[in-house]
Amino acid sequence: MSQGRLAGLARRLGGAVFALLVLFGVAFAGRAFLLPGFDLGPQTGIGGPFTLVDGSGTTVTEKTYAGRFLLVFFGYTFCPDVCPTDLAILGRTLDLLPPEARGRVAPLFISVDPERDTPESVSQYAKAFHPALIGLTGTPEQVAAVTRAYRAQYQRVEAQNGGVYTIDHSAYTYLMGPDGRFLAHFEHATRPETMAAVLRKVMGLPAS
Repeated sequence: MSQGRLAGLARRLGGAVFALLVLFGVAFAGRAFLLPGFDLGPQTGIGGPFTLVDGSGTTVTEKTYAGRFLLVFFGYTFCPDVCPTDLAILGRTLDLLPPEARGRVAPLFISVDPERDTPESVSQYAKAFHPALIGLTGTPEQVAAVTRAYRAQYQRVEAQNGGVYTIDHSAYTYLMGPDGRFLAHFEHATRPETMAAVLRKVMGLPAS
């Protein structure tokens, strides 16, 4: 599904309904852009300083979100299936947390397609899935730096016959602590109930 059709569907249905459709596989079909053989390796040294731009054009860094748990996902707005699925899951995960706990979490969607994704378009795309989702992007150099810090991978794939290129990318969601320390990662299409349970545990909340 093209970005234009995606945005139109999101506007017509509203973010919440649209996210549920994606979550249950109604709105999208297509291959998953997962890199074969990719592994996080030792779970140390993940995360670190970054400089990016949010939807208002404001420069943000890791210090902007200090004191909050981070859920970090890398993707792009032209992504046909993986990104919509995982962003819908992120939105549902937030809704499963107690209202007073949601403000302690900063869910970040970082674009790996700075050539096409503007700060405004990334922000609008993310918020179509949940109003709390934060879309970020940056220069190619800034994007490369933050993906290296998180050991995320991405690779541009040129389309045949002059079509629109796609980007193969790893599809982990990283959970970082308020001190910036790596706590856990979730694979593509992890159930929101599972993610919410882990968040409750690390936040010191009782199980639901």
